[in-house]
Amino acid sequence: MKLAIMTGGGDAPGLNGIIESCAKALIKNGHEVVGICDGFEGIFEGRTKPILQNQLEGIHSLAGTYLGTSNKSTVVGREREFVEKFRALGADAMIVAGGDGTFSALAKVGSSVPILGVPKTIDNDLSGTEITFGYDTACSVVAESVDALRSTASAHHRVLIVETMGRTAGWIALGGGLASYSDAILIPEIRYSREKLKGFIQSKAAQGQRHLMIVVAEGACAEGEEPCVAFNVKDAPQQERFGGVAERLARWVEKETGWESRHVVLGHLQRAAHPTTTDRFLTLAMGVEVARLANERAWGQAVVYRGGKVVRAPITDLQGEPRLVSGDHRWLSLARSIGIFV
Repeated sequence: MKLAIMTGGGDAPGLNGIIESCAKALIKNGHEVVGICDGFEGIFEGRTKPILQNQLEGIHSLAGTYLGTSNKSTVVGREREFVEKFRALGADAMIVAGGDGTFSALAKVGSSVPILGVPKTIDNDLSGTEITFGYDTACSVVAESVDALRSTASAHHRVLIVETMGRTAGWIALGGGLASYSDAILIPEIRYSREKLKGFIQSKAAQGQRHLMIVVAEGACAEGEEPCVAFNVKDAPQQERFGGVAERLARWVEKETGWESRHVVLGHLQRAAHPTTTDRFLTLAMGVEVARLANERAWGQAVVYRGGKVVRAPITDLQGEPRLVSGDHRWLSLARSIGIFV
């Protein structure tokens, strides 16, 4: 067969691991593999490139995606055109690594285009899977950043606020904040009380603590407030882009507590790191398993992580509502047990 591989949505550490492992497994079984360039845009514009064995060596260790990606185009309203353009490529089926936006869009053409799915997002909020590749790497970036910034915060007796990605999900802030033993973690799922946070900060100052480390997700906000919107992207599936909460919070802390505060926005550094060993193992297993699905022509399926294993599931499982941090999640209990404000 001729199989097309596409990466859609925001880039995530591990995408190249999916491409390398999946393509090598397919080529080993005698299939032809072609890459679709820049997500949906590559379909609509007919931009592809062949994927050959000698082009794959070592790309699993790199961030980004060998094929390019985009989160600006959508299939919605262009379903017929999408199907026609895909068929013009001469591929028998398409293997897609993407997030909720990618798979929600593909739901419109799933009956006409044979598709296999691999869930991807650093936010870790995709339904149908317990973890997504790229998440562990993103958490590592947050944890290492907080650890490094703690020394300068202590040197200047400051509150240092670190802003993470995550949009409506607090997984990155929670995971990175826990791993770095931050003093406070603010996530979108739990709207914090300004009075309680102020009291927490003042109590730390009264105890003589030289510094305070706060990790805040970009979509976090206080009770009765709305997330900070940094800008809008016209025609994008998610037009509102969150950002700016750390800076506002730093100014508020200084005003309300008198404790000098600074902020750091990690932004795309969370996407740009080389994948961790954990993410490499996960993408290797997922890439091999999705190639097996292709060999069996088991279209409409996805590879997901459940119960400690990479298993198969209907691709529709990836098209549900975002998987958010529940109020009774065990990580919240862990944080509170060591005095972290959540």
